[in-house]
Amino acid sequence: MTTNVTAHPVSTVRRQFISFPVADFQQTKLQMLSWTNRFNICCFLDNQQYHLPHHSIECMVAAGAIHTLTTAAGNAFDQLLYIYEENKDWLFGHLSYDLKNETEGLTSNNTDGIGFPDLCFFIPKVVLQLSQHELSIGTFDERHEAVYHEICAAEPVTASPAQLLTPISNRISREEYIHTIQQLQQHILRGDCYEINFCQEFYGENVSIDPLQVYCSLSNTSPNPFAAFYKTGYRYLLCASPERYLKKTGDKIYSQPIKGTSQRNLFDVNEDVKNKEHLYNSAKDRSENVMIVDLVRNDFSKICEEASVQVDELFGIYSFPQVHQMISTISGQLRPDIHFIDAIRATFPMGSMTGAPKKRVLQLIEQYEKTKRGIFSGAVGYITPEGDFDFNVVIRSIMYNAQSKYLSFQAGSGITFYSDPEKEYEECLLKAAAIKKVLGH
Repeated sequence: MTTNVTAHPVSTVRRQFISFPVADFQQTKLQMLSWTNRFNICCFLDNQQYHLPHHSIECMVAAGAIHTLTTAAGNAFDQLLYIYEENKDWLFGHLSYDLKNETEGLTSNNTDGIGFPDLCFFIPKVVLQLSQHELSIGTFDERHEAVYHEICAAEPVTASPAQLLTPISNRISREEYIHTIQQLQQHILRGDCYEINFCQEFYGENVSIDPLQVYCSLSNTSPNPFAAFYKTGYRYLLCASPERYLKKTGDKIYSQPIKGTSQRNLFDVNEDVKNKEHLYNSAKDRSENVMIVDLVRNDFSKICEEASVQVDELFGIYSFPQVHQMISTISGQLRPDIHFIDAIRATFPMGSMTGAPKKRVLQLIEQYEKTKRGIFSGAVGYITPEGDFDFNVVIRSIMYNAQSKYLSFQAGSGITFYSDPEKEYEECLLKAAAIKKVLGH
């Protein structure tokens, strides 16, 4: 893939924000979602009213593009740095997992049915920031009121579960999955790695869906704090992620990897509490989690002030609609000689979706997985004019190519020597359950 940069004339006047009152928060959010879908490129980020540590903006939208960078791994991070320094404006977009080929000097040859570019960022025509009682609209011209009235006139999106006429297939059979896990455990026994995140793809061909309605249905079924509706042309990401990859505020950076999952029991409170306690006390999940915490600490040590890297929370247990998750928080103070783009470069791909040591497990993932991950286990988010940013981890997501009518979602788990292959397979199915429900399977 070659680099593609598109630009339109930009006024020398900086983007101005004007705020408008909001009478009905939920309705305004759905109207914003409906309005933004009219653009060829857009990004809708929703916190779903969670208030986890380091929560910032409740809901953000980027619509339309005055400048777009689309490029393959090679010098993608340098190009992102250049577009930021040249414009010092809001940037929204994604980092594909396959940027590993740039950061670690690797290659990718597996099947890719969706076709998201390795990196895509755009300077939006319009930025929207929604809080409980206020909608802030940022544009380069004086169309604030016009945009506000367009949003108010938009028909709110309604959730409608898809009823797929085509089956959802597994790229890997249960037997092949279990055999692969056993092979990976032999790599661990030989000392090639300590832990590896292994993923499998579920897919459908000749599928017709309304991405906007399916996204709303996914959000209703599984509301999570790093949700995203993201579109670039005919490629869609419908994301219900619970995980933050990396956030920068001033000179502080934060990562909140998830490792450890247990099922919710919404019909029996006592059993639900037991599941939560079992997760907290699980030696296997603690082992997985602390390995990734150490990996993140090591990544941070390359870019942060000496002695500033710390674990703010270890083995925190957080409850989401489908599952309980074990989440740890690591922070550090970025060195003044490190550009924030280099902080992303030094920590990508995120440890929770790779394993340790990172380069070796990236090679093993490429060897044993059957599908190129693409945007899955990459990141979607934004960069502010001041150089702050916030990115999620793309998991619990549907990827859809409206041109080829190919639909895909992936699920994985962290494999250690003590993993039970059958239980790991069941964990993948648990993570995929909300998506299958939304798709009518």
